[in-house]
Amino acid sequence: MKNNFKKIGILFLMVFLGPAAIMALKPFEGVITYNITYPDSKFTESQLQMFPKIFTVSVKGTKARTELIMGMMGNQITINDCNEKTVINLIDVMGQKYYTKKTSQDIEKEIAKEPAAKVVLTNETKTIAGYTCKKAIVTTEEDGEKTTLEVFFTTEIGGKGANFDSPLYKDIDGVMMEFLMKTPQFMMKFSASSVEKKSIASKDFEIPSDYKLTTEEELKTKFGGGGE
Repeated sequence: MKNNFKKIGILFLMVFLGPAAIMALKPFEGVITYNITYPDSKFTESQLQMFPKIFTVSVKGTKARTELIMGMMGNQITINDCNEKTVINLIDVMGQKYYTKKTSQDIEKEIAKEPAAKVVLTNETKTIAGYTCKKAIVTTEEDGEKTTLEVFFTTEIGGKGANFDSPLYKDIDGVMMEFLMKTPQFMMKFSASSVEKKSIASKDFEIPSDYKLTTEEELKTKFGGGGE
């Protein structure tokens, strides 16, 4: 069981090494806080206590810093630059600190490898954390298996290009306030609980000096390799 949860912890890191950008293109500075739930999870309540419950996004203009705290399983920070279309991932696993960088060309290549997503905008709206959100249905198909997901997004604090590095959500025209992330083992649901307008320090979007540059392949070898 301990090894299984270690793998789950690494899975979280690998999932968030993948596209998960949430970016405001309209003038906005502040923090969006999301609650994380696990719909249809087969884990017990005590097991779910080990899983992350909060996801935060700090936004300053066209840059965003997302942070996922997972306790003993490790922490992940992602820094997105919508102007440059680059992504920096900071990983801290048991005191081992690494970072990876993706250029716009890297992101385009990754998106090209993924199944195309179809986005259908509906007439349904919902107020989330004080913002009016539109509902979209996103569908993909891979190996004959169709996946349909719902997402609520707002254009009040973001616009087109907000999700530039996500194969699944890149055509969602705004900041996602409620969305799903599917992993091989379970579904994660992110729901914005608050939006706080506040000043964000520029240094929050810089790479700390104690992080070492690596690649995703090296990270998977270090933390997500084989073995039971």
